[in-house]
Amino acid sequence: MQIPLQITFRGIPKSEAVEARIREKVDKLERFHTHIMSCRVAVEAEHQHHHQGNQYHIRIDITTPRKELVISREHHDKQAYEDIYVAIRDAFDAAKRQLEDYARVQRGHVKTHDLQAIGTVVRLLPEKDHGFYCFV
Repeated sequence: MQIPLQITFRGIPKSEAVEARIREKVDKLERFHTHIMSCRVAVEAEHQHHHQGNQYHIRIDITTPRKELVISREHHDKQAYEDIYVAIRDAFDAAKRQLEDYARVQRGHVKTHDLQAIGTVVRLLPEKDHGFYCFV
């Protein structure tokens, strides 16, 4: 990466263990896609609920030479996201999928649809129920 990894904690104290896990995940992304210029990760705890623990929101901004990818994982209804490590895992899995899709587009391995021919009607023959057109 050209710009060092930035990790921001909001609503929770900074954790060396969480930061280490994020660095590990970013290293795997860099091995997978070598053109990552920068990566910013924000870890945010939602408000505490009386019957549940904190819900975690992970946002990853990845910059490549031609595109910026934004991955945001916020699931208020799933108990699994009370675990910060599960939220990080799922966010980075989504980042990997987006990078895979982006890499396919860059290599030209994405199915394209043929464009429909556009033409101009030059003569109609209503009595014969047809006409002639010219492609543009």
